[in-house]
Amino acid sequence: MTEPIASTGTVHWAGAGLSTGSGLAAVLEAAPRVLLWHRSAERAGKSLDRLGLSGRVAPRALTPAALSAALAPGDIVVSMLPPAEHTELLRLCVDRQAHFACGSYVSDTMRDLAPAAVKNGTVILAEAGLDPGIDHLFAHSLIGRARARLGDAPARVRFTSYCGGVPAVPNAFRYRFSWAPRGVLGALRTPARYVAEGARVTVARPWEAATRQTIGEETFEVYPNRDSVPFIDQYGVPPRWHVDTFVRGTLRLDGWLRAWEPVFAELRRGDDAGIAALADDLATRYPTTDNDRDRAVLLVSLDVRSDTGDGWEGHYLLDTVGDAVESAMARCVSRPLADGVEQILRGLLPAGLTRAARGAEESEQALARLAGQGIGFTRRLPG
Repeated sequence: MTEPIASTGTVHWAGAGLSTGSGLAAVLEAAPRVLLWHRSAERAGKSLDRLGLSGRVAPRALTPAALSAALAPGDIVVSMLPPAEHTELLRLCVDRQAHFACGSYVSDTMRDLAPAAVKNGTVILAEAGLDPGIDHLFAHSLIGRARARLGDAPARVRFTSYCGGVPAVPNAFRYRFSWAPRGVLGALRTPARYVAEGARVTVARPWEAATRQTIGEETFEVYPNRDSVPFIDQYGVPPRWHVDTFVRGTLRLDGWLRAWEPVFAELRRGDDAGIAALADDLATRYPTTDNDRDRAVLLVSLDVRSDTGDGWEGHYLLDTVGDAVESAMARCVSRPLADGVEQILRGLLPAGLTRAARGAEESEQALARLAGQGIGFTRRLPG
């Protein structure tokens, strides 16, 4: 473990959008000084009013020059900005020996800057939200428990991980935007790669690979997203386990495919201008209001069958609804991120690039901490 530069105790939380929730208050409990950076100090102040943190967190207008002037070695920058906007903050952090944390996937820039971060004692923490984040913790826990029971001998594996933000009260559109419509449509235009029936499959239009998933007495529609294959190694699946199914994907309410057919028709045409116009139209037609309540659902399942006939099957389920103070998505994204920030504050993470989930033991510990902080989930594991 490379020793990180000692934390100053100052946290710069950048961005006060839909995903900023009670995690900010949790950081405030752990850090002596917290600043909230947003597009304007006025908007930052309004977010603090909403979260009941006015007078306890300093609001600031976010500009590169202003943040640079305020940043000291050992400070921590938490980026709640869109992934494309992480790069500038990350480069600034590595240059100034400040730590960086976000809930987004590891990017090429993070990998490129990792050696410099190791050299100067900077922590780069990524994948510390809900998806990616809690889903990784669930996966590491399941695979670690299965290995403890069955060992690394030949076996066949079925693994699925589905996560989605949906309206708590189903609507005709079968969806509630928890992030910008342009990002949602962009994700649907990204090909997905996964494992089905032992073969690696790539689909150009992920929704066309949708299937049905039953949770309790409720049916959802699920489909693969991004590239699931690298996570076989990241989760520590033993080399001698044969992977029959391995899918990380998105969960939607039953009826979503039908309700979104006009959207899919535009995506199939592939006209960038038309898709951008559609995203703007969707933002206008389906705004998120203060009266809306969202629901976050995450189901991670593992079924392992050894060649000797032994088996192990278990799953984790997170299913929670937002309230008047914060959305379910904000709670489930910001709380794990706050937990990661506390680990940096305490000097428990190594310098360089790291993820919130680093193995079965660390994941079990993180899940215990999150359960104590109000992130509720259930699990079904063999006795």
